[in-house]
Amino acid sequence: MTDLRITVGKSLREIAAEVTDAVHRVEKGETVEAESSINFADWDALARTLTAKRLELLRHLHRHPTASVRALAAALGRDYKNVHADVQALTEAGLIERGETGDLRAEYDGIQTRIAM
Repeated sequence: MTDLRITVGKSLREIAAEVTDAVHRVEKGETVEAESSINFADWDALARTLTAKRLELLRHLHRHPTASVRALAAALGRDYKNVHADVQALTEAGLIERGETGDLRAEYDGIQTRIAM
């Protein structure tokens, strides 16, 4: 497992430059390690997405991949509707993965955050 890198405020130009650099390195025969990363437009977007309850949910999923939202809500002792909304937001942001059978997972060991100035 690896860390998930979250950046805040990185421009599309910066992201495109990183991708272009990786492609050029591969073309030269260099090994380029795959990296999981998510960029949020600004601090407010990150703060709206990664609340304390959602971080608790992610930690639980990291330790205990769960078959369904209902099972996750029960394990956390939280209301199904709220957990469903949290899972939807975290999935859309790329922080939760759904397996082929619909199971929920957070398959990274940590989150590294970099906020552009």
